[in-house]
Formats: sequence, structure tokens, C-alpha cells
Amino acid sequence: MNKHHYVAIMAGGIGSRFWPMSRTANPKQFLDVLHTGKTLIQWTYERYASFIPKENIFVVTSSEYTELTQQQLPDLNPENILAEPSRKNTAPCIAYISFKLLQKDPEACLIVAPSDHLIMDQGNFKQIAQQALDFVSHIKALVTLGITPTHPNTGYGYIQHDSMAVADGVYKVKTFTEKPNLELAKTFMASGDFLWNAGIFVWQVKQVVKAFEQYQPELFELFDSEKAHYNTPEEKAAIDRIYPLCVNISIDVAIMEKANNVYVIPSSFGWSDLGTWNSAYDNLEKDYLGNAVASNNVIVIDATRCMVSAPPNKLLVLQGLDDFIVVDTKDVLLICHKEKEQSIKEYVAEVKRNKGDKYL
Repeated sequence: MNKHHYVAIMAGGIGSRFWPMSRTANPKQFLDVLHTGKTLIQWTYERYASFIPKENIFVVTSSEYTELTQQQLPDLNPENILAEPSRKNTAPCIAYISFKLLQKDPEACLIVAPSDHLIMDQGNFKQIAQQALDFVSHIKALVTLGITPTHPNTGYGYIQHDSMAVADGVYKVKTFTEKPNLELAKTFMASGDFLWNAGIFVWQVKQVVKAFEQYQPELFELFDSEKAHYNTPEEKAAIDRIYPLCVNISIDVAIMEKANNVYVIPSSFGWSDLGTWNSAYDNLEKDYLGNAVASNNVIVIDATRCMVSAPPNKLLVLQGLDDFIVVDTKDVLLICHKEKEQSIKEYVAEVKRNKGDKYL
């Protein structure tokens, strides 16, 4: 393993589209959504531990999840859990780990990855990740992994790339497009030069810090002003000073859409961002009527194409529904048509308005 290779696992989100299973106190990255015996963050950690030195694996998460992270990843050095005092989207999160690593190891090459994605083909993923690490080690590039689309999905961002490769399997990025409507997604799919944006990035930390300096000078100055305190006992106090002043912005908007040295590696490794109950449905085994049941205590009668999740200590009998999401927890039951899954965030807001934070 290369001592200059690092990974930052981003684990601060609350996963509101997986409500009511995902809650503020215990969000989806810490849950066994697919009933595999491991949580999503445990799968993610193991994926990277196969080719990144364990001492070089970091988790950036909300301060309220540091204890949960330690419990679920006992092999992870507690000092490698970076606590964000507030949620400011992915750009400040990435600035934090990048400035910290630059002080620690100026030659560091970093993979930045979400904690809650599903990757089925671990071998192919490892090969592509190492290809990206090799590319950025000698090219001043910001690399993203793009997923070869299998259908015109409107829930993902898209990356358009040049037709000619600059290196084996590596292409210059032309445009980023946020979640398109169905007609545009179909056009992207037909063109053959668009990929899904997986939100997995690879670069030398000194290159992404330069990008912050060029495209986000205010963020750069905030983190640069405290650089003497990173990797010291004063780091937490420094981050507590920085974060209230940070703009809430994604790394895509902050840097990737602006920079001129962005490249993509088209990839196929059984990827899903597991962002919604429909994505869980797609990745679970189905019965002969097309139902995906994430529980061992459910009886289905004359129901079809449903996504069902329920706790093991409660019997759930489902009859007569077609194409529904049914999620039962100890205190909330959600029954929602699958086509309305993008509205679950709105339902959560309605619950908050009517019932306060009790069920969130």
C-alpha cells in the first residue's frame, strides 16, 4: 500500500429521504438498509481498507455522530474522525480534510467518497480507484468517477466528457448538469458521452487546495488562516472558529464546475447512491410478484412491486398494494406510492410542522 494514499469518507448527512428508518440521531449511513449484516459506513470502510493504509482512512462527520462512528468502526483511529461543528455541505468538509492533510503530508493523494453508497463489484472499483490515484500522482488534475448510465435517471447529476481520451480510460470533462428532467435525461443517455456523477473524487491535496485558492478565495483564506493549528491539540478550536463563517456550498458548485483541469473515468462497478427507497428496491432481491422485502417477519398477500421494510420483532401483513413503499418502525409507519418517493423530504417537513422533532 502507498503511504501517500488517503481516503476521506463523508458521513455527516441525515438521509432524510430514507425516513422514517433514517433519523437525525441515527442516519442511514449507520444503518443496515439492505439487511446484509453490515451498515453502509462499515461496507465503505472495508472497501477502502483493502487498498488504503488504515492509518490513512479518515471519516468527516457531524460532531453528533463521532461516538456512533467509533462504535461502528472500532478499527479506525479515533483521531481520524473529524468532527464538523455544523453542516455546511461538501466544499467546507473537503477543505477541512485537504488543509489538514497538506500540513501532514504535502505529497498526499486523496479519494473523497460518500459513506452511504453501494458498490457491488469491489474488484473493479479498486482497480479504477487505483488508476485514478496513479493518474493524479503525475498530472495536475481533479478526477471524478462517472458511472456509465443504465437508464435515464432524473435523480442523478450528469457529467459530459470529450470523446477522445487523454490517457487510458481518462477523459476531459466538458460540463456538469444537475438532475435533469426525463426528456433531457433520455437525450443524455442517447448521446453516449454523458455519465452519472457518483460524487467520488480523486486528487493531490495540493491541487485541490490550489483550486480553493483560485475559485473559492474566501473559503481558502478561512482554512489557510488556521493552518498552524491542524494536527495539533488546537485543531478543534480552529475548526469551531472557521465553520460559522463558511458558505454552505457543494464541491461540485464550488470547484468542479469552474475548474479547467477536471477529468472523469467512465466506470461500471455496480454502483448505487442508495439515496432513496426506490434505489434500495432496485438493489434487493424480489419475490415472484416483484416485492422487495427487507425484513424476515413480513407476510405478503396479493401485493406487487412493493418496497417493504419492517423491524424483526413485529409481524407485518401486507395485502392488495401495488407499487408502494411501506416502512414500519417502532414509532412511525410510512405508506407512500413509489412514484412519490422524492416527496418524502416534504412529508418529513410536514411532520416537523405538526409534531415537532419527536419523529425526526
